[in-house]
Formats: sequence, C-alpha cells, structure tokens
Amino acid sequence: MSTKKIKVGILFGGKSAEHEVSLQSAKNVAEAIDKDKYEVSLIGIDKSGQWLLPNQSRYLLNAADPKRIQLNHEHRESVALVPESGGALSDLTSGGTHSSIGVVFPILHGPFGEDGTVQGLLKLAGVPFVGAGVLGSSVGMDKDVMKRLLRDAGLPIGNFVVLRRNDVLDFDAVAQEIGLPCFIKPANLGSSVGVHKVIDQASFDAACADAFSFDSKILVEEFIDGRELECAVLGNENPQASVVGEIVPSHEFYSYDAKYIDDQGAALVIPADVPEAVSEEIRSLAIRTFQTLECEGLGRVDCFLKPDGTVLVNEINTIPGFTKISMYPQLWEASGLPYADLINRLIELAIERFEREETLKTSV
Repeated sequence: MSTKKIKVGILFGGKSAEHEVSLQSAKNVAEAIDKDKYEVSLIGIDKSGQWLLPNQSRYLLNAADPKRIQLNHEHRESVALVPESGGALSDLTSGGTHSSIGVVFPILHGPFGEDGTVQGLLKLAGVPFVGAGVLGSSVGMDKDVMKRLLRDAGLPIGNFVVLRRNDVLDFDAVAQEIGLPCFIKPANLGSSVGVHKVIDQASFDAACADAFSFDSKILVEEFIDGRELECAVLGNENPQASVVGEIVPSHEFYSYDAKYIDDQGAALVIPADVPEAVSEEIRSLAIRTFQTLECEGLGRVDCFLKPDGTVLVNEINTIPGFTKISMYPQLWEASGLPYADLINRLIELAIERFEREETLKTSV
C-alpha cells in the first residue's frame, strides 16, 4: 500500500547579504532529501524579496561555483503565501492557486528569513515549518539581544558593546573598554558578513562604515584568544546535543570566504580533540543556550575554549548552513545521524510542533 508523499516547500534565497549561501544550502538539501517520502517544491526568493516558483529542474545558474551561483529567473511564476492559506501558494500571474505545501523548510540565512519575519508569515498561513519560531528566530538573529539574554541567564559570554548609527564613534573609549584587537560586526547578520578585526583607529573607522552598511546597530566584541568549538542542537521540548567540532581556520579568522568560497579555508575537526569534561560542558551550554533563547528544531551553538580551560558562548545560529562543507550536518553525521535522516527528523519536528500548537485554545 503506497503512502502519500508529504509536499515539502524548500524556501531559499532571500533579501539578504547571505542570499548566495542560502542557494548553496538549498541545493544540498534538495539533493539529499528522501524522494520516496517527500515531494519537493523549490520556492526561490530573489534579492528584491519576490517569491518565485522557478524551473524545478534548473532553478540555479552556475550551481557549482559559489562565487557565481544565482537564482534562475527564466520560466518562473510569481507566487505569494497569504494568511490562513494552509500552505496553498497564490499564483500572482494567473490568479489561481497551487496545491498546498505540507511543510516548509526555510533555508534562509540572515534578515528577512532567519529573523522571525518569514516564521511569522508561515504561522499566519497555517503551515508547519522547520526551525525556530518567531521569538527564537528574532533573538537568535539579533546578537545584542541574544547576548543580553544569555548574560542574564548566567551563561558565560565575552565582553561587548553596542553602537548605533547616531552614536559618537569614539575609538579610544571603545578600545579602553573592550581592548585591542577587537571585532566589529553587524548585529543582525551571519556568515561572517561585515565582520572585521580592528587593531587601530583606521581599521576601526573602516570596520564601522562597512558594518553600518548592513545594519543600523553593530557590535564591538573583545578578541578572545581561544579555540573555536561548535555544537549542533536538535529537538523541540527535549533537545539533544551532537558531538563537539572544532573550526581551525587557515584564514586570519573564520570569514565568509573560509565558510563558503574556499573549501580549504578551514579544517573541521570532528569530534574536537578536547577532554571529555570540556566536551560535556560545551554540550550542556549548547542546550542551555538553545532553551534560554526559546529555540526549537535546530540550532548551532558556537563557543570559545580559552587556554585556561574557560568556555565562553559566542552565539547561536538558528538556520545554520547546510552546504557540503557546513558544520551542522557534519556534526550530526558524526553523532550517528546521516544527512538525509537529519532532514527527515527536522521535518518530523516541524509537524510535531504544529500539531501540538493546533491543540491550544484560541478562545475562552
């Protein structure tokens, strides 16, 4: 007896500086997902924010080249998702509708995708979706709010200050409070976009200008002399932590190019060569971070291990990369959960949460 396939909408691209990263992640998920269990519908969002149903067999151009990869705009339909649609996409050209999506797998990195905006739309549409909800996505994206919540929960973090566009950018005051070198980054972006190491007034001015070109709020973080360790988290009410992995960059730091362009940009050591006690501490901190920030589904927690053995939480990524060189799926592979099974589990978690929320009262 045949079982009807679940229609999965892979939502990718997005109006973000991390658009190209999303294209790579979507390609990997679309190739690996269990075609016997799921019917895949690829939904691309271009850089203007328009939703498209591209040619399903040729939805990317220059797919093998991370520097030139782009969404294929030929033979595509403009679509929209509206409240209470139950996952049915409206065709903006014909005025009709497409068959309903059973669950959405958003692979959108950065603003307008990972920050709670799309998650809110999907909740209004009444369709299950993979990953954190509105709140977890929002605080996971805003590094300032994230770090304040982690600090208030008693989790160990590094020193930081926040600068806004209308603030007086006083290099001497920042250097005195944070120390040198330090790092400057946009508050609401990921994939190391707009991140710069600062060593003097000139590099401070240039870094602020670039970071402010991506966001109206930026962070100045202390330089932490430590190993970069990461842990993947999976689950809803009872999340689990993967083995711990280590990033060993060949670049000066784990930059955008090291993550997505240069496949020799960093070595991923899985599992990390650390004492068992340190590994357990990081796994515990990863779950506490995940729960403190009200996350669900998935998340990758990044930490620093200082030479004296101190562990500091750096940040969480609520939609970590799924490219062939990404840490999140490799951590679960090393933990005994292969890539295709990981995708399947994420979809199951999305449906489980949706069904749980459907039982909640909406009237008194």
